[in-house]
Amino acid sequence: MKLRYGCIGAGGIARAKHIRGYQSIRDVEFVAVCDENPKFAEEVAKEFGFQKYYTDYRDMLENEKLDFISVCTPNYLHFPITLMALEKGIHVHCEKPIALNAGEAQQMVDAKNKSGKILMVALNNRFTNHAWFVKQYADEGLFGDIYHVRCGWKRVRGIPGKGGWFTNKALSGGGPLIDLGVHFMDLAMYFMGYPEPVSVSGATYSKFGENKCINSSGWGMTSDENGIMDVEDLAVGFVRLENGATLDLEFSWSSNIEKDEVFYEIRGTKGGAIFRNGDLKIITEQVSTLVEIKPNLNFKTPINEFSHFIDCIRTNREPIAKPEEAVKLMKIIDGIYLSAETNQEIRF
Repeated sequence: MKLRYGCIGAGGIARAKHIRGYQSIRDVEFVAVCDENPKFAEEVAKEFGFQKYYTDYRDMLENEKLDFISVCTPNYLHFPITLMALEKGIHVHCEKPIALNAGEAQQMVDAKNKSGKILMVALNNRFTNHAWFVKQYADEGLFGDIYHVRCGWKRVRGIPGKGGWFTNKALSGGGPLIDLGVHFMDLAMYFMGYPEPVSVSGATYSKFGENKCINSSGWGMTSDENGIMDVEDLAVGFVRLENGATLDLEFSWSSNIEKDEVFYEIRGTKGGAIFRNGDLKIITEQVSTLVEIKPNLNFKTPINEFSHFIDCIRTNREPIAKPEEAVKLMKIIDGIYLSAETNQEIRF
């Protein structure tokens, strides 16, 4: 029997990722799509073959008999939509970040547990070939004891549309830390087995909101020079974990740097890894000599995010991207923002 699917949000992440991802799975029936912009909702319904479209997610969840949904809205709506869907007995595939803060995230976990339904966070980088390889390498003990990880995502110019919801703290929860940071902080914690954070220290900066550089990028989004930008454009932080390991991070939308960079670096007692802009290298020892290994990642991705979620629904098993881990991630993000505000280390 086909699973009845609904998508809440009809913007870029819904169209390019979620809807196309589920379009490739045969036993999914496209029932309804929702967006507060009726033009977007109608366009997506027609383009992808949804039977109906809505402009209010509450109406959709009340009126349609759905098995699962994607939540592809601005961050502040993740929490209320997910709670209502779970209460209605609907499985949820929620875009990152799971919520605006750890408190909301924990309530979502509690609602998931009460409902008996599946809640998965759309942390798509876990489903990449490089992350799959590094996780297997770590789980097999080939890094030894991972004691430190550096990670970051730095843009030369890349504020995603000043004046939109991304730059409005009430709607987004923050800037690049909560937008970009969730991806690679999550991978760093995932590779280490998601230990509990015990303390964080961080700083945030807002220096480029008025920048007029002609090379500035809106990342495909409309920018309003007079619009709200009350979030950071750079966040740095240092995290201590219960197992003694540490995490060093830097995430920015705009910086005076040479080029955009996405990276993580793993330090282990038996080996390390360097991932930078799509290139992965393993540094280890063989016959008492340092060697560099470049894995061939040109293989079919072992786990697809969308078929994995469908399989979790059908077999009633936990997803790879667990919401319980997202609570720890949001705890770190909350702590860094609080540390930046108070100029103090935050202990949990």
